[in-house]
Amino acid sequence: MADRLEELFQRRDRERAQKASSVAVVKGNKLPWEVNKQGKMRWYLHPNIDNTAIRSLLVFIQEIPPGSRSGKEKHQGGRVHYILEGKGYTVIDDKKYEWEAGDAMVLPVKPDGVTFQHFNADPANPARFIAAEPNLFDALGVDMGSGFEQIENAPEFKG
Repeated sequence: MADRLEELFQRRDRERAQKASSVAVVKGNKLPWEVNKQGKMRWYLHPNIDNTAIRSLLVFIQEIPPGSRSGKEKHQGGRVHYILEGKGYTVIDDKKYEWEAGDAMVLPVKPDGVTFQHFNADPANPARFIAAEPNLFDALGVDMGSGFEQIENAPEFKG
């Protein structure tokens, strides 16, 4: 018979050992860019990155090429985007929200999730934002109660 309390202590000890050697500063210039279904992204914190001091957030930078768009996605919501450079708009559940550098754009939390897609309105310059959301995947699963679907891929994705 398993000793579940002892298993928790063992897990605690493994987590403490991992935290003792974890990264407190994630160096952006050391991280690779990836082009995925949602577009060009650089991940700072992610559920599968386990060498950082915390795992309670997802944090990434996304860059949208001039005149392009991200993929279209359905998501639980609860993500904040801080616009670093550029101007454009995001369509959330068929409603358009314009943004520019210095703005923060938030995906609302809805029981059935939200559908969204980002657009770069500048034909000459990239748009770039940093996004953060709670890492609820371990507690709620990747669907997070409302589904997690890629509805349309970014034009730059070739996979």
